[in-house]
Amino acid sequence: MSDQPRRPRKPAKPYRRPQKDPVRVLAFEALRAVDERDAYANLVLPPLLRKARENDDFDARDAALATELVYGTLRRQGTYDAVVAACVDRPLREVDPPVLDVLNLGAHQLLGTRIPTHAAVSATVELARVVLGDGRAKFVNAVLRKIAQDDLDGWLERVAPPYDEDPEDHLAVVHSHPRWVVSALWDSLGGGRTGIEELLRADNDRPEVTLVARPGRATTTELLDEEAAVPGRWSPYAVRLTEGGEPGAITAVAEGRAGVQDEGSQLVALALANAPVEGPDRMWLDGCAGPGGKAALLGALAAERGAVLLASEKQPHRAGLVAKALAGNPGPYQVVAADGTRPPWRPGSFDRVLVDVPCTGLGALRRRPEARWRRRPEDLDGFAPLQRGLLRTALESVRVGGVVGYATCSPHLAETRAVVGDLLKQFPDAELIDARPLLPGVPDLGEGPDVQLWPHVHGTDAMYLALIRRAG
Repeated sequence: MSDQPRRPRKPAKPYRRPQKDPVRVLAFEALRAVDERDAYANLVLPPLLRKARENDDFDARDAALATELVYGTLRRQGTYDAVVAACVDRPLREVDPPVLDVLNLGAHQLLGTRIPTHAAVSATVELARVVLGDGRAKFVNAVLRKIAQDDLDGWLERVAPPYDEDPEDHLAVVHSHPRWVVSALWDSLGGGRTGIEELLRADNDRPEVTLVARPGRATTTELLDEEAAVPGRWSPYAVRLTEGGEPGAITAVAEGRAGVQDEGSQLVALALANAPVEGPDRMWLDGCAGPGGKAALLGALAAERGAVLLASEKQPHRAGLVAKALAGNPGPYQVVAADGTRPPWRPGSFDRVLVDVPCTGLGALRRRPEARWRRRPEDLDGFAPLQRGLLRTALESVRVGGVVGYATCSPHLAETRAVVGDLLKQFPDAELIDARPLLPGVPDLGEGPDVQLWPHVHGTDAMYLALIRRAG
């Protein structure tokens, strides 16, 4: 036995219960719902925020921070994944998804906000203790301290390949888009590096809330009385809320006389409504009407002219949303739950037809940032038959001299010009008409006759529109 005296043991640190931060816990819950249930943040977040506001300790600033943490993390997920991957000793796929969500939340606070470094690290580690446990919180702490050693520009120099060596991969990492999406958007733009970088940046900007004053039910003057409200850029019915806010708290929106609708979506409806037709103009069709924004605007415009709108939507629950949006329309309308590729109406029944077809949604990535990580190139093959089938039915449903509007919220060429080109071959009596004059005042609409809107050029979602007349 040793004669050396034993060192006294240090007293064990008392256990400290982790402190629950309601803002970051809510952000984590939203990210888990997006990952586990394929939910959309714009659907998950509002009810979580409403429930949190019932607590007197959760105020408007807390709601704003939670929203920024969720959307900022989702938008820059690809960039943060690359940074985290450089700071862990295992492949990223071996990091448990809840742990990766916490790490990306922390990375966003460190690299994408003005939250001080020590506060970002300590708050995220405390979140990890609450939702992951003490053991994994230590791992989170170690990784975040590595991330905190550099700023975003420094990390991008380290994790993004040089542009000259691999331009698409460089842009994918720097601007946080999957490589295949970068490639598809670049092809659609048909331009150089400046255009694609501006578009990718715009996809990562927080979009303004845009309202529509439904004709005959509300006016832009009424909506402009709201705080921080300014006129829309292009649509005469649009009002932008420059400081966000809660649209549902606006009286006209709560009453259904106005709605939330991107200006690009408004322009598509207006262009179809104003396209010249030969002969009568009494029956209009929205063949893919859910959830009802375009149908409500078209219904109001039809009512002004004494026309009737039929709004068709395949899914019954979405048809219910359309009926809700149209409730109170000043003129006659009808909502039906019907398959647009097997319609219950007779051919040649309508003077104007709109089909805003289901698509990949690549034109609305700034509003649904998680969609960029959820979509795959093979999804295009799944949408293609439906898009062509819906346009075929639309062309069969319009009378000779009438007009069809084909729209998508995607600029992908496989979902826009490829679909229109294929169907024009099948309908030799159909002809494209120039849509550009029907968007008065809107600049940079290309060579036509179809129109592609862009977030970085027009401040709208990347809506596509082709107008087609049945010439007979």
